[in-house]
Amino acid sequence: MIRQEKDIKDEIMYGEREIEAGSLICFPNPNINRDYEISIDFPEFTCKCPFSGYPDFATLKIKYQPNTKVIELKAIKLYLNSFREKKISHEEVTNKIIDDFVEVSDPKWMQLEADFNPRGNVHTIIRVCHGKRNNLELSL
Repeated sequence: MIRQEKDIKDEIMYGEREIEAGSLICFPNPNINRDYEISIDFPEFTCKCPFSGYPDFATLKIKYQPNTKVIELKAIKLYLNSFREKKISHEEVTNKIIDDFVEVSDPKWMQLEADFNPRGNVHTIIRVCHGKRNNLELSL
């Protein structure tokens, strides 16, 4: 059977279904007795401006020191992709994301940096933190 273009346009694609059904899930921290830091970059974040409806693009940088739980990476991807069609300000979305991550994982410390692409010659970077960061001797 050959699918017509109209059929494809009306069909909910598998990625859209995964995003819609996705939720933030965690797994037990495999090294609970060690302080360590997890860094995650998400270079293709999008949401919509609540005033113009135009898309906003950002690179999200998440750093955290887990407590008893670690957030699963595919769950993070699906969760962040769920904002693609939402009309939400830079400030609100950045705070919502860290609030949701903290609620599900209860980290020792977490920081989220949202570096939005310039629009109208204005470049916005929003940083939010939760908890107290343990000093780690990290060098690479």
